[in-house]
Amino acid sequence: MKTQVAIIGAGPAGTLLSLILHQRGVSSVVIERQSKHYVLDRVRAGVLEWTSVELLESIGMGQRLHAEGHRHDRVKIGWGGNEILDIEFEKLAGRPMMAYGQTKIQEDLYAAVDHEGLDIVFESSDVELHDVTGDSPYVTFTAGGESQRIDCDYIAGCDGQHGVSRTAIPDHVKTDYERAYPFGWLGILSETPPLPHLLYANNERGFALCSERNPMLSRYYVQCPLDDTVKDWSDDRFWSELTARLPDDQAAQVVTGPSIEKSIAPLRSQVIEPMQYGNLFLAGDAAHIVPPTGAKGLNLAIADVHYLSGAFVARYGGDATKLEAYSETALRRVWSSVRFSWWMTVLLHRFPDESPFDQRMREEDLAYLTRSETARASVAQQYVGLDY
Repeated sequence: MKTQVAIIGAGPAGTLLSLILHQRGVSSVVIERQSKHYVLDRVRAGVLEWTSVELLESIGMGQRLHAEGHRHDRVKIGWGGNEILDIEFEKLAGRPMMAYGQTKIQEDLYAAVDHEGLDIVFESSDVELHDVTGDSPYVTFTAGGESQRIDCDYIAGCDGQHGVSRTAIPDHVKTDYERAYPFGWLGILSETPPLPHLLYANNERGFALCSERNPMLSRYYVQCPLDDTVKDWSDDRFWSELTARLPDDQAAQVVTGPSIEKSIAPLRSQVIEPMQYGNLFLAGDAAHIVPPTGAKGLNLAIADVHYLSGAFVARYGGDATKLEAYSETALRRVWSSVRFSWWMTVLLHRFPDESPFDQRMREEDLAYLTRSETARASVAQQYVGLDY
């Protein structure tokens, strides 16, 4: 095969990149190591910055998003027993957020690429990148029992933290910044009506979060030890622990029910620099991981695609400056989002072996946010996302 851009990974970043490039006259082929069914079954993020909403609208994906998504105009933080901090997005930052599950975004993207007749090769194994710094980069892989090759001008690595793309950048070239957190999130999905707003909780028992996927699908999380397993958490134990960590009036509004999905995820922050090497460009989880506390992971992937697709289009229009500056441009937003996600994680979680002083400082931060509209505006602007 011959194409302009070979894209590794058919998750949201890779599929979105292929679609935008096609709409702007740049050819691509996408290869994905998993099956289409596997990708669609992954349970991931569900809160979109408004810039992400606008980008999806711009490529014709706004109809279902607005029909089934739910606008969030605020987030609440419970702390100190029954104290509740209210951060109003539209009042303080001029824009809302949108609750719309990543699974639905992936469905919409696959429907769009099928309609456009774009090439995605699923269940591709033995993927290797070749001549990344030379004049004739190419990708080899096995699919359908046959060895295949894609010759291309550029390679976009959108294959996540466990993919081959990030490993194609030599260790002496890249810097790996990482912070692992000493706890995980136990998350469940339940077919129950969610609370009318996003709610975070800082409690002596640990962190909790109440969010939604749609009006009859709730997503809840509690902080848990890293060595816990799903088997340690019955539904009854989860609901009891969740409501114990929420302010009383909020706990009284939680509708419980059987879980339909339950999993534990470790939390960490990671950034790979640079995000480009020769003719290879990283986007999404291949380049960075953030704890979900700040709702930035999917939105960062979409931002990367915005910058990278624009750079490829400009390059084929005769201007290579954006492509040469891609890593520097994308990393400015990446580090801003990593800092915000780290700050939210530190603000809201209990850390092992911390002192009473640490918790008092955390509570003072929350009290200051309660007193200061300027401070709340800063949080709101970072949460909903700055302009590209």
